[in-house]
Amino acid sequence: MTLSPTTKGYFYAFVSVLATSNVYIFSKAALGQASLPLFGLYWFAFGLLWNVLYITKTGKLKYLKKLQTNNYLILLILGLLEIGSTSFFFMAISTVSNPAIVSFIGNINPVFITILGVILLRERYNKPEIMGIALILLGAFTVSYKGGNTFSSMFMNGTQYVLYSGLFAGASAIINKKNVKKLTPAIMALSRNIFLLIFSFSMMLLLKESFFINWYSLWNIIIGSILGPFLTVIAGYQAIKYIEVSRKSILSSTKGIVVMIGAYFYFGKFPELYQIIGGLISIIGVILISFGKIIQKKKLTNLTYKN
Repeated sequence: MTLSPTTKGYFYAFVSVLATSNVYIFSKAALGQASLPLFGLYWFAFGLLWNVLYITKTGKLKYLKKLQTNNYLILLILGLLEIGSTSFFFMAISTVSNPAIVSFIGNINPVFITILGVILLRERYNKPEIMGIALILLGAFTVSYKGGNTFSSMFMNGTQYVLYSGLFAGASAIINKKNVKKLTPAIMALSRNIFLLIFSFSMMLLLKESFFINWYSLWNIIIGSILGPFLTVIAGYQAIKYIEVSRKSILSSTKGIVVMIGAYFYFGKFPELYQIIGGLISIIGVILISFGKIIQKKKLTNLTYKN
């Protein structure tokens, strides 16, 4: 049976959501007993191994020979953006007690993508997108709010890392979408792992950290690296190759629910009721932004068809 491109896109998006959700769980477990540079070194070393095996087995290594000078420049920019996005993401995972909360706050990423789309691509807002942005901001505020008299004490520690990560990820998502068909998902995933591994190794040397890691952390890293640097990235890039980023975002927004269930069974932790409500509000916001972009694209298609 031959699947349509749209069906393939949704399938890869679903696989990406499941894999991403488990990354939150296994990375949190590993970071409980390993420093961030040590974690990154092993995480991306295994991730690179899985990627090399994949592109060798599937014959995608030949695409490296076809890369032009400007392609390497794009990979360099993406690599630097991924270093920023991924570093802050795992800093948030390490800092915040429940990974589900990180996932809920992380729903703010489409806001950055939408804003950057307006600035860089001159896209326009529509009403669903404006409502979606408002709901996401309200949801993120609800999830991260802890009280306090000053701005710095108002939100839980780690919220800032999620926001920094989202800003880098937003810029990366726009560049990815414009170049994924030209560079191929496998090459982009390979490049990402190489940059992050070099960065982690450099931080290990700079901070003079020990390369020893215990078996508990290593076991969680092995499982997580299959799901994260390999499966999540490959499936994610494949998804936006067949469907719009906005459609993928609809499925991706639900990962917080999967992470919440996984965190309960793995760590015995459950978010507070107000945090769950905030998370659900942010999910609705992501869906509204995604539908807004779909509506906008249909209008542009109809105008083009009429002309």
